[in-house]
Amino acid sequence: MSKQKKSDNKGNTGMWMGICIALGVAFGIMMDNIGIGIALGVAFGAALSSINRDPKEKDKEK
Repeated sequence: MSKQKKSDNKGNTGMWMGICIALGVAFGIMMDNIGIGIALGVAFGAALSSINRDPKEKDKEK
């Protein structure tokens, strides 16, 4: 069996996506449009997960 390369991603992408999608669903329920709430949650989650990284870690990925 060959060894699989483990991801060295130390970001909290899953955490931010989960929190933002949950907030997006709540916002969507309040505005009576869940689709837009989920889409905004995904967008904000992706933005927060990329902003939260250390600049030195971004250079190592390249």
